[in-house]
Amino acid sequence: MKKYVKVMGALALGLLVANCSGTNYKIKTEKSKVLNEVPKWYVNDFSKKKACNTPRFGKDKNKMCIFGVSTAVSPDLQLAIEKGMMVAKSELADKVKGEMNKSSKIFITELGKNHNKTTVSEVESTIVNLIKETPVRGYEIFAKDITMTKNGYYRVWIGLRLPMGEYNKMYNFTIAEAVDAYNVKSKAKIAFEKLEENTNGNSNIQ
Repeated sequence: MKKYVKVMGALALGLLVANCSGTNYKIKTEKSKVLNEVPKWYVNDFSKKKACNTPRFGKDKNKMCIFGVSTAVSPDLQLAIEKGMMVAKSELADKVKGEMNKSSKIFITELGKNHNKTTVSEVESTIVNLIKETPVRGYEIFAKDITMTKNGYYRVWIGLRLPMGEYNKMYNFTIAEAVDAYNVKSKAKIAFEKLEENTNGNSNIQ
């Protein structure tokens, strides 16, 4: 009877993992030294851009990606996965915004060669605000591992990667939005100035 209960318990746990994550995972039990249970991919240095290391983003194996990784612990498996995803997305978003800020400085420098300081300052301000609001899209989960701690908690390890091709799409869109916003603002300013001129002119006639 006890053996039957253990078997059913194991099956139930397997079904729980499959239903919560959408993928079958082999949950390992952490031993006395937790470091031994850290996935090998997780200890890599993801602080800078590096090769995507997958043909998924094209034939060139040397295509670069931006990475965001995290680990989260919870007594609830789904909550651990959600917490891990949230932290990994946040890290990825911070890196993307950092790359955009660096790229935008080059754009602003080039813009300053042909435009006055007022124009450059307004465009730069618009770009900064747009970068803050830009959602990160086009990433994929390249790794997800689950272990169980000695206390019976679930520990999730999640790795996200964003190919530079997707990053470039977001950056180019942001720059185009900033330029469009400035053009609209400039046209509105000119229209307002003309309106003021007409209003003042009519006042003088009276």
